[in-house]
Formats: sequence, C-alpha cells, structure tokens
Amino acid sequence: MGRWSLGFGPRLRILRALMSSASPVSSPPSRLPGASSPLSAVPDAAPDPSTRLLIGLLIAAALLPRLVLMPFNENFYGDAVARTELAERWAREPHVITSYGDGTYQFGPLHLYLVGAALKVVADKALAGRLVSLLFGVLAVVPLFSLTRRLFGWRAGMVAGLSLSVWGMHLQMSTTAASEALSLFLMLWVFALVAQGLDENRMGPLFGAAAVLNLACATRYDAWLFMPLLCLALLFWGPDRIAGLTRAVGFGIVCLPFPLLWMQGNEMAHGDPFFPIRAVEQFHDAWVKDGIARVGPWRYRLESLAFWPAMALLTLSPGVALLGMVGMWRTWRTRPDVRWLTLAAVVPTAYFTFRAAVLLDFQPLGRFTVTELALLIPFVGSGFEACVGSRGAGVRRALAGVCAVLAVAVPVAMGLYTFRADGGLRDSLRPVSPTSTNPVPLMQVARFLKDEVAAKGGAAVLDEDPNYMDLQLAFFSGLDDERLARVRWATFRDHLRRAQPEYLVRFEQGRLVKDPGVKWDGGRTLVLDGVEYAELDGFSPPLHVYRRR
Repeated sequence: MGRWSLGFGPRLRILRALMSSASPVSSPPSRLPGASSPLSAVPDAAPDPSTRLLIGLLIAAALLPRLVLMPFNENFYGDAVARTELAERWAREPHVITSYGDGTYQFGPLHLYLVGAALKVVADKALAGRLVSLLFGVLAVVPLFSLTRRLFGWRAGMVAGLSLSVWGMHLQMSTTAASEALSLFLMLWVFALVAQGLDENRMGPLFGAAAVLNLACATRYDAWLFMPLLCLALLFWGPDRIAGLTRAVGFGIVCLPFPLLWMQGNEMAHGDPFFPIRAVEQFHDAWVKDGIARVGPWRYRLESLAFWPAMALLTLSPGVALLGMVGMWRTWRTRPDVRWLTLAAVVPTAYFTFRAAVLLDFQPLGRFTVTELALLIPFVGSGFEACVGSRGAGVRRALAGVCAVLAVAVPVAMGLYTFRADGGLRDSLRPVSPTSTNPVPLMQVARFLKDEVAAKGGAAVLDEDPNYMDLQLAFFSGLDDERLARVRWATFRDHLRRAQPEYLVRFEQGRLVKDPGVKWDGGRTLVLDGVEYAELDGFSPPLHVYRRR
C-alpha cells in the first residue's frame, strides 16, 4: 500500500496553485479595430488555456489513483457482486429487459447491459464490471469541468476536477463493479447540458439533458427524483414565464420514454408499475427497524439529520466540503441564475433526510449521497473566494495549501486504516473508504475453495449467511453454479445430489444448521443428509470449513 499515494504530490501543488489564484480574470473592454488607447502599450490578458489540454490533465489526474487502487480493491459494497452475476446471466441470453422479474430484480437494466457487454470481452468476471466503473469514474471529470467552467470559470473547473480525482468514496466506486460511477457520470452530464441550455438559451442542450436523464433513470432509481425537480427549476428560471413553461414542458416530455416503458413492463409482469421501487423500500424498512432496535429512535433521528453533512466532511474532506458549502451559500445570494444547481443538491438531501429523521422509513447510506455531494464540488472555487476575500497572497496560499493537503490526506488515511482490516470503526468507514476489501476470514476461505476445490474439479456446500456473505464467498470461490450446492437456492437438494460435494462451508448464524436434514451438536462434526463432514483447522470465525469423511 506504500504506492497508494503515488502521484498525489504534483496534483496537490496544482490544486493549491489553482485555488490560490481562483478569482476569474476579467475580460478587457472591447474597442473598435484600429482605435488608439492610452492603454495600448499594456499587453492583453492571457487567453484561457486550451480546453483539450485542461481536460486531458484532469483525466490523467483522475486515472492515476484509480489505477493504483485497481490491484487492491475488491467487489463488495453497492451490490457489486449481485450486479455482476445478474449481468453474467444476461450475457448468456441477451434480451431487452422489461421488468423486475426479467433479470434485473431491484436494479435498473442499463448497468447490467454494460457489465454484460464487458463480460463478453473480459473473461475475468471480477474485473469486467470494475473496468466499466473505471471508465465512467474517470470520464466524470469531463462533464464536471464543463459544468463548473461554464458557471464559474476554468480555474474553478480545474479545482472541481482535481477535487473529484481524490474524492475517497468516488475512488472506491470507480474501482468496484457497482453502478454509482456510471450513475454519477450521467447525472453530471445532465447538469452540464442543463447549464449549457440555460446559458445559451437553447432547447437542444435541454433535450439532450432529458435524454441522458433517461439513461440515469435506467441505472438508479434515485435519478427519478430529478425529473420533476429539474422541470420545476426550468419553469421558474429567469423572469420570462412563457419561456420557462416551454423549457419545462419540453424537458419533461423528453424525460418520459424510459420511465413509462419501465413502469408498463412492471405493471404487466407484476401488477404494479413501481414494483422495483417498492422492493427497494422493503429493504429500507427492514434496515430502519434494525437501526432503531440498535440505537433507539431518537439517536437514529439525530444521526439521520447529520448524515449528509457528515458524509460531505468525511468523504470529500473538511476543506473541500466546507468551501463547497460556503460557495453554495454565497452563490445562492449573489447568482440567482445558478440557484437551480443548488436546489438540485439541497432538495433531494432535505427529502431523504425528512424521510429518515421524521418519517422513519428510509435508511441513509453513503452511496445514496453521491450525487448531492458531487454538486458541492463546483462551488469550491467560489467558496474559496468568499473566505479569502481581499486578504493577502499569504492567506490565500495558506488556505489553499491546508485544503489541498486535507483533500489528499483524508482519503489516504482512511484507505490505509480500512485496508484488509476488520472490526469496530473500520467496518463503519469501509463503505466510503477509497479501499474496498472483503472480510479477511471470508477471503481466506474463498482462496481455499478456488485453489483446492475449483482448481481440482471439486464441489462444495455453501451455507446461507444472514448478511449475504455467502454471495461474496460464492463469487470469489471460482466455483460455477453446477459445482455449488447453496442453501440459499430453492434447488439446494438437487445441486447437492448432482455435485456430491466434498467440502462444506458453514457460517455462524447461518441457516444450514436449521435444516431438518442436518445434525450438528456444536462440535467439529456435521452430518448433512446422512453424509458426515469433519471440520478443518486453519480458518477463522464466522466461517467454518468441513471435509467429507
């Protein structure tokens, strides 16, 4: 892990230099060609740097730390394993997915299509989905730079891109196979196109934004909230209500194709157009009940109230988060034309916070905050200017240096702290840490199954874990479905008879020992359907490995 911080030094200096000179350069007044002026001897202000050069630098800055992390990170959070396995099934029988039960379950179909296509090219299923995330995670700096430059200038755009490149949670999302990297890229693209359409007073970019929002809605359900929200923002942007109504209606109509088709498919298949969303709500309902049982209702409410600000400070780093908040507040007061972007961050945050803290029907998760936190980043340059004001160059350099150091040090420290280490605070921080690693005992068993069972053509029984760790173990074991008898499956007994597994893995608190065909008295011997298995040494709880006698 010593190489984790490679390349951060140059970017830290670039970020500090850009922030210390973040005030935009004013354009010189125009004059007729050939007219004389007392200022004719003064050289014109330097032109803006090449946009292609700036974007190239930002792509390199985003790519480097993600390439460093790729050999170490593992699919764990964000349903990365489940999504990959569903994409693998789709790749075997490609078809247009029309509903929850047609192959996606609670997920949107677009991410599965992309991962399935990657699996056609990349044989390693643990890598294919991660490469999809890497591509869109790196490309996210392009719409972010475009959005920020249009609103605040190219220096603010560079600061935003560099802040994204070292954002710890985004580093993890870009190197694992979940859908957040793709979703955030699409949402930033939506915001960049909306900003272009409003700035140029053209419907074309707004139609483009609505079309891209269809793709975002086909990826994650939290994007659906932005359809009515952006329609309202477009309606009330500017003084001309007729123009606002035209923008809002046109944008809203182009937003509809995927949501309507998806709702129709689920209505026909399941009798409920919102069936996948209701399935997700059931998970949240169970998580809320568990959370309240663990900490009590009032502490749960307080934690939910503080969740979004805490995620900003913890994952973006205190410097970037605070400057973004200050910049957002300053811009709200001084730039009415940019208030739509502030509302795009604040309204979803307020909505989900209300549901979690007041209604108690939503469990805040770090990955659910991604879009709202990303919208703080364009305001960092403005926040820096608001904090330094007319103060001297020394103050500007000091503040820029502190914020740049924190932007790099916080994710590095968190990544090292959670890397291949379990228990306590590490388990709480790992979902938002740059490093994503499975529990050490689980990976120990996974390596054993891959090397000693899968490589030798063997088979294994796999217990069902209440925390879904059996899904992780099956994914990394290297055993295909035909050589696994999984208690989670309804076809468990059929697979058991066909595979005749030599090994068995039991989870503490697992469901296997409750099976009527199992006899286990708490010792080191377990009998399954009359076949006796003896426990092997060398493995750590909560996993226990047995071999058939």
